[in-house]
Amino acid sequence: MDRLTLLFSFLLTLHVSASGVIPTTFTIVNKCDYTVWPGILSNAGVTPLSITGFVLQTGESKTISAPTSWGGRFWGRTLCSQDTSGKFSCVTGDCGSGTLECAGNGAAPPATLAEFTLNGDGGLDFFDVSLVDGYNVPMLVVPQGGSGDNCSSTGCVGDLNGACPSELKVASVDGKQGVACKSACEAFGSPQYCCSGAYATPDTCRPSAYSEIFKSACPRAYSYAYDDKTSTFTCASADYTITFCPTPNTSQKASEGGEDTRSTPASPRNSTIVYEGAAAQSEISGGTHLSKFGPIARVAMTVWLFSLLLLLH
Repeated sequence: MDRLTLLFSFLLTLHVSASGVIPTTFTIVNKCDYTVWPGILSNAGVTPLSITGFVLQTGESKTISAPTSWGGRFWGRTLCSQDTSGKFSCVTGDCGSGTLECAGNGAAPPATLAEFTLNGDGGLDFFDVSLVDGYNVPMLVVPQGGSGDNCSSTGCVGDLNGACPSELKVASVDGKQGVACKSACEAFGSPQYCCSGAYATPDTCRPSAYSEIFKSACPRAYSYAYDDKTSTFTCASADYTITFCPTPNTSQKASEGGEDTRSTPASPRNSTIVYEGAAAQSEISGGTHLSKFGPIARVAMTVWLFSLLLLLH
């Protein structure tokens, strides 16, 4: 009877797994040569995750679980410190909470954002890396174990801080280097840059010269409010790795044309960054969670285990 109980429990676990109850995991990795303090904000009406801010030293990583249908964003805070009263703040990406946890606060622009809506239309996860609120840290999002025609990595791996136009640049405290790059909306507040007022539709709000700088450097990232066609990605049943300061793969292939790229960009105007390659595609197809099995495999395994259970009974 104990053996039957154990098998029944395993079968029940398999059924729950096949039904998609297993949460999605996000693995956050810091490959920068400096400390990053990730922040997390859940969308309105969504139960917040148990953690909303933490610290990653160079080379460290952290895995976080999110429930089905969660939505929200991740970003990196930089140059953070505590003052003598214990108040925590960051030069870029600060969420204004005064503590390590962001506790429901979002990032102050400029900040590179990884945005997710899990289990959305058609059961797909929707995700993107956005520069609409500016840029502060290189970021790459890679699906793990997912499937779908548009299930591929995205991000902005180039260093835009050094190439940022002077009118958008956020300088370090000593003024010697750029630590972030504002969006034109943040810098100038004009409706044409913010896609507001008379410019609040896809027909009236077009890419600006400034957003094209971002788009040229990071063609798969959101560059302005209506940059949907080339910057939104979808996966079914994936986990995700979010890497700050990923090391560009010099032999990666672009999914669009299959051509190799062998240079790291020096400036956003004369370079194209691609993210797909053999390593990324291997990661995309290599999921191991039960919920990541294909439907035929799940059914076959369930039938086999149920038959075994009947025989033992």
